[in-house]
Amino acid sequence: IIQNTKKELNDYFMGKLKKFNIPLYLTGTVFQKNTWNKLLLIPYAETKSYYEQAMAVGNERAYRPVANANASNTLAIIIPCHRVINKNHKLGGYASGLNRKKWLLEHELKNK
Repeated sequence: IIQNTKKELNDYFMGKLKKFNIPLYLTGTVFQKNTWNKLLLIPYAETKSYYEQAMAVGNERAYRPVANANASNTLAIIIPCHRVINKNHKLGGYASGLNRKKWLLEHELKNK
């Protein structure tokens, strides 16, 4: 699994991989796992707002819990929390820093 993960991450950063195929074992609350599974549905080089993600998990007012679940995502990039932005199209937050979030989004757009 480690070798496959390294290969897929390398392919992602080379612009060759659009969707990760490694098996995932998620540990977290039911809400966190539901939120992370919804992140996996956001297509490569596209974004959704925290509000849209809250609606996807079944509670349009849960945008803050969605943001907190995203921040707890230990498989960033593989589970693409960088694809969630503010409703006003600003980047919002990112546990690894906004400069990395911006880079990841630009990387995906460039390699679409």
